Amino acid sequence: MPLDSLSFRQILQRELAMESLAPTKFDKFFRNLLTFEDIEVMKRQFLCASTLSVGQTLGMVSAPVAQARDHMKTNEIYEVGELFELGIQLSYLLLLLGFLGVGTFFVIRQVLVRRELDLSAKELQEQVRSGDASATEYFELGAVMLRRKVYPAAIKYLLQAIENWDGDDQDLAQVYNALGVSYILEGKLDKGISQFETAVKLQPGYVTAWNNLGDAYEKKKEFKSALKAFEEVLLFDPNNKVARPRRDTLKEKVEMLKGVPVKSKER
Repeated sequence: MPLDSLSFRQILQRELAMESLAPTKFDKFFRNLLTFEDIEVMKRQFLCASTLSVGQTLGMVSAPVAQARDHMKTNEIYEVGELFELGIQLSYLLLLLGFLGVGTFFVIRQVLVRRELDLSAKELQEQVRSGDASATEYFELGAVMLRRKVYPAAIKYLLQAIENWDGDDQDLAQVYNALGVSYILEGKLDKGISQFETAVKLQPGYVTAWNNLGDAYEKKKEFKSALKAFEEVLLFDPNNKVARPRRDTLKEKVEMLKGVPVKSKER
């Protein structure tokens, strides 16, 4: 809002008062020396000077404020970056702790299972040495040795279980299946296949023995026999998760081998 003559006069009075001019002298001086045009020019000059002064002052104030604001923004960016980096580090730490926890759980579980197997084997061996072991206890000891991966001992006790068996034939099928697994893990495919075949004869619906038989035939590269074994599984258990994909894969192999002559081995 522009200053009028009276207000400008008051301002000029205050300025000239610094030079010890009395108000009466000032009025006379003001009337004699200043015309209206002079006053308007002085008003514009004063406004320009005041505006420039205020602008410089604001510039001097705004520069530190802007610097402070930029500094705050920079600090905020650094803080966000640090928080993001800290979050990633915490995620990795939690993931590592999770893996360690799972690993520790499995290690402890293996230790406990191993200890239980050792105690069971010790008790059963004492009964065998005493001569009071039954066919079932021979079977249990053979199964324990199989789980402990002591395959010769497993075969020995499982054969003794079959020799002394006086129970149901369907239960005996489980002994033959365990014996077949022991032979396979010993690398004796033919003996393993023979035990699985005996097991499925004693218990035709024994899908575990059929799956093991199909796996053994596939290892021996007898794909047709393996395919037949897995198809037998699906007759008893159409949704068997082991036999179905193996059956489909073997079907493709058998189809590819049709019409392909087999080279005889050179003697």
